[in-house]
Amino acid sequence: MGVDLGSTTAKAAVVDQDGALRGSSVVQMGAVSREAVARAMDGAMAAAGVAHTDIRRTISTGYGRKLVPGANRTFTEITCHARGAAALHPGVRLVIDIGGQDSKAIIVDDDGLVERFAMNDRCASGTGRFFDVLARALEVDIGAVGELALAGSDSLEVSSMCATFAETEVISLLAQGREKADIAASVHKAVAARTLGLVAQVGKATPTVMTGGVAKNPAARLHVAQALGHPVELLDQPQIAGAYGAGLLARDDYAGTAEAPTSSDSATEEQFQASLSSATPHCQDCDGRPGHSHPGTGEPVPLELQRNIR
Repeated sequence: MGVDLGSTTAKAAVVDQDGALRGSSVVQMGAVSREAVARAMDGAMAAAGVAHTDIRRTISTGYGRKLVPGANRTFTEITCHARGAAALHPGVRLVIDIGGQDSKAIIVDDDGLVERFAMNDRCASGTGRFFDVLARALEVDIGAVGELALAGSDSLEVSSMCATFAETEVISLLAQGREKADIAASVHKAVAARTLGLVAQVGKATPTVMTGGVAKNPAARLHVAQALGHPVELLDQPQIAGAYGAGLLARDDYAGTAEAPTSSDSATEEQFQASLSSATPHCQDCDGRPGHSHPGTGEPVPLELQRNIR
């Protein structure tokens, strides 16, 4: 079994000895929740028609991977999304994972192992949370915001990429009489531009797939594809890519063949931690205040940097 405990959803997947996906489950939650992960695990086992005693190995991943009960090992979500995406779409080279709290661009090799990656871990722009903010401001269901965006023009200027201040900007555009569809389309275009900047750090590659809940948003896929200049393939179940990848690693671990992925994940973990430690620390006074002097330097913080911190 593979379990992916993210910031907004808990996912679980059961695979057999041949690596085939036997059953999966996705549970929506408001925050990291042990109850939600237990429901996801039970749901995946029920879908697979197996009992807990049939599970030989469990590997966890995701935002709350340390909280998954009964997990034998943990792997980074970067390793698991790469492995899962490669299994769901053989031959994939670029994986764009847009989750609830962060987004990642991952270059994958022939074996589904991570070659390099870049992540946006300190800002909610372009993540599931960002689209939640958009849906709330537009007063539409989160599941409908993509279709709404497809019906609009993306010609409006959306300058703020901070999730907090973007809501204020959306409300301002509504007050100006702008159409909801046009606002939604323009925000999706701005998010795609942000995603392109992340991809630029690792390099474009095809085939390209998106994983995570945002991958189910048709407008998000369209605008990311337009920004990249090449198609973005749609996976059958993009939300469970991380859990499926973790399940495949659990199978390898049980069979004693997880040596290469383990080595790869160790290097990925080191890079992941280095990314966290070197990221710009958050200063709440910076948000939306170009004239604010940053502690330690006395210099005003550039507006673009303000948009990149949370």
